[in-house]
Amino acid sequence: MRLRVEFTTEPFDLDEAPAHAVAAREVVEAAALDAVDVGPFGNTAEGGADAVLTAVNALLRESLKAGATRISLQVNVIGEGEK
Repeated sequence: MRLRVEFTTEPFDLDEAPAHAVAAREVVEAAALDAVDVGPFGNTAEGGADAVLTAVNALLRESLKAGATRISLQVNVIGEGEK
């Protein structure tokens, strides 16, 4: 199964990326994902279910440890056949 995760971390800082946003970006960029799109107001990543769910676990843990006070995420099934 293929999944897409969309996420944001808060609080926002328009002048400089906060530590929790940097931590989230580093997690998804280091993960074994097929596609990653990081932006100032939202981020997406796609891949096999195992890879996405592993990345989401690390993203939540690392972002909270780095000071996130809120993490919003949505996970969608976008295809079948891959773990």
